[in-house]
Amino acid sequence: MMPTTLTDFIGQRHILAEGKMLWRMITADRLSSILLFGPPGVGKTSLARVIAHSTSSQFRKLNAVTSGVADIKNVIADTENPILTPSGRTVLFIDEIHRFNKAQQDALLPSVESGRLILIGATTENPFFQVNKALVSRSTVFQMYPLTRDDILEIMRRAIKDKERGLGELNLEIDDETLGMIADLAGGDARVALNGIELAAITTFLDNRGVITLTREIVLDSMQKKIARYDRDGEQHYDNISAMIKSMRGSDPDAAVLYLARALQGGEDLNFLGRRIVIAAAEDIGLANPQMLTIALSAWQASVMVGLPEARIILSEAVIALATSPKSNSAYLAIKEAMADVESRDTGEVPFHLRNAPVAGMEELGYAKGYEYSHDFPSAVSGQTFLPEESSDAVYYKAKDIGYEKRIIEWMNYVESLRKRLRERDD
Repeated sequence: MMPTTLTDFIGQRHILAEGKMLWRMITADRLSSILLFGPPGVGKTSLARVIAHSTSSQFRKLNAVTSGVADIKNVIADTENPILTPSGRTVLFIDEIHRFNKAQQDALLPSVESGRLILIGATTENPFFQVNKALVSRSTVFQMYPLTRDDILEIMRRAIKDKERGLGELNLEIDDETLGMIADLAGGDARVALNGIELAAITTFLDNRGVITLTREIVLDSMQKKIARYDRDGEQHYDNISAMIKSMRGSDPDAAVLYLARALQGGEDLNFLGRRIVIAAAEDIGLANPQMLTIALSAWQASVMVGLPEARIILSEAVIALATSPKSNSAYLAIKEAMADVESRDTGEVPFHLRNAPVAGMEELGYAKGYEYSHDFPSAVSGQTFLPEESSDAVYYKAKDIGYEKRIIEWMNYVESLRKRLRERDD
């Protein structure tokens, strides 16, 4: 069912709708090197096939899993041969290009730079991370997204009707509800949907009407379960955890639990999840609810000790607790600003009255001289200063009027009033 023309191609309208840049490049046969990246089954290889049928240039195909530098050099040699390639240009499609090592990718650079090779690289990994930066800079990167439910339905309906390339000769009968279930189970992957419906069709006997009836039960048995959009070693790993953290930060427990479930279903490491939850407790909740850090740390330790499947309950409790807690990033901002000052300006020396004097004679040099032991004063608050003179105006911790930090603001206001009275008395 692979398409051969742009008219046959379904999905990816954000780059292939009429008038879009890639559409114009293909229809005008004015291709430059491109990199296509996206999850499996969204049409990367199919798009290369469309280009192969539409270009007047020589078209060659390599798979990075089975090819090497020698194969690349053969393509380049054929391209430079005026008898074999009169146009002097070859459109080279490389599937799974991220599997080429640096030397193999470097072998493409001179010919891509000169324009003799028009590269079409397909990858399930983000090329900005997995492909040579020099190659990326010489190419236009197009991201391809999981197909929509409607896209999958259209592809399946074409396959059921097509008598030459599809299942049209099998006299299939399947209702819209079951087709919709297949589209949902496919997870945006056309290959999963087509494989599922084909397996169901060829393993089901004709009924007394001479019809192959595909029921919900037959399809479920053929597809087994939904394919999760998750790759614990790829971009999905980073995108999903980013979404989980931002959902907790944004106080959306439902979204946070969904992304946690996707991570767990994808086989994510419990230690990795635990670390991220602990970081979120400190960075995004902080002193608005300092108890959350203890809860997050306990959940991390408990989930690792208990293991799956029960660990999912513990992590869910922590994620929901964080998502529904008051938020403050005041601790994060405080250390961020303080470290920026330490790095960029002179923050002064530690005041002598705060220095330690463990050896006899150091006090004579001023070490620890004049230090006031805070517990000797009411509420353990003295009138002494603690910041170096050069940083005396620094304010790093800015409490927010939310959660427990409301009480911190009240306490610090009281502390400041005590200090003020003590300093006025000393003056």
